[in-house]
Amino acid sequence: MATARRGKTKAEEGAAPAEPELRILKKYPNRRLYDTKTSSYITLADVKKMVLDGQAFEVRDAKTAEDLTRAILLQIILEEETGGVPMFTTQSLEQIIRFYGHAMQGVMGEYLEKNMQTFSEMQKKFVDQSPGLAFSPETWAKFMGTQSPMMQGLMGGMGGMGGYVEQGKNLLEQMTEQMQKAFPGMPGMPGFPPKK
Repeated sequence: MATARRGKTKAEEGAAPAEPELRILKKYPNRRLYDTKTSSYITLADVKKMVLDGQAFEVRDAKTAEDLTRAILLQIILEEETGGVPMFTTQSLEQIIRFYGHAMQGVMGEYLEKNMQTFSEMQKKFVDQSPGLAFSPETWAKFMGTQSPMMQGLMGGMGGMGGYVEQGKNLLEQMTEQMQKAFPGMPGMPGFPPKK
């Protein structure tokens, strides 16, 4: 049975978009995860899919209601790192461990988070502006292979945090140039035209 469509009321038109519903997962002592939305037990693979789909969720201890979301996300990362192709080298993991307890721990976390956010935004813009190109893992590997020295330079030198924004801007400009070399005819990113 089809539902009749109605026009939006003025109140609905002026309303801000609804926040995505927070999905609550409960973790039981037997290590099982229970999705309160679907009233069913789920696996870490299901939680990983929620992350990939951008679904907002929290994992809470079924007895204490303690927030266990970070622990579950770390567990997913551990599974990804031990199976298949790891993202982190032994050296990069050692460097991350060295920052724990160091005065720069908080700064390093923020630095990594901003770089990941910048990279995600850059990737989305690249995909949005090049709808005709197929983005297989091999395509990204080819592109990122040209970026390795730049990425290492950006991630390797903490230097002064005052230059962070400038470093990020320079990185995006360099990456845009490299993308245009790897994929001729691709338009530049808004705000980051290729240097002439």
